[in-house]
Amino acid sequence: MRNMAEVFDFRFHLKPLILRTMKYLIAGLGNIGDEYAHTRHNVGFDVVEYLAKESDAEWKSVTLGSIAEVKHKGRILLLLKPNTYMNLSGKAVNYWMQKEKIPIERLLVVVDELQLDLGTIRLRGKGSDGGHNGLRDIQDQLNTASYPRLRVGIGRNFHPGGQVNYVLGGWNDEELKLLPDVLKAGAEAIKTYAAIGLKRAMDQINKASAQVKVKEKE
Repeated sequence: MRNMAEVFDFRFHLKPLILRTMKYLIAGLGNIGDEYAHTRHNVGFDVVEYLAKESDAEWKSVTLGSIAEVKHKGRILLLLKPNTYMNLSGKAVNYWMQKEKIPIERLLVVVDELQLDLGTIRLRGKGSDGGHNGLRDIQDQLNTASYPRLRVGIGRNFHPGGQVNYVLGGWNDEELKLLPDVLKAGAEAIKTYAAIGLKRAMDQINKASAQVKVKEKE
């Protein structure tokens, strides 16, 4: 039977393992290049850039993208902007998950969503790619569709055949008025997910009262 000195010695050596800071990979999807900057399809980039800016985090060029590190309530959030272009997003996501030994339950993909109006965000733990090439590649690389994603609505205000131009186009004047609040809501959703976990965060983020509303004209 161990004496008390041995027990305390065991606990002392175990403590650093227990207190190890958890890392999360937050991948904002988008395309690199000035021609794609701040388009609807790049709202994933814009959300993680907003979070990095409000946290005074600096972006660093790394393998397959850029990364900024944000600390929030004892967690480390690795914000990732892949430089692989949207259709190969999974390559960067998988690489950084493996490199940082981040399990899939601590991944969050931030992505534009045509099926949601601008101002609406939805947190999900799994789902289909919905025709989104970035999500499709992540699913192929990870060999599963069961990974958390934050869907940021961009609306679908386009005529038949106009989807590509709409998605790759810039925001109109009315959308630009709402966009800062959308990016802020997206950044807050990321922090909530990391702080309280997927299930509780979904309950909080997905409720109607949490969505960004168009401000009434005075």
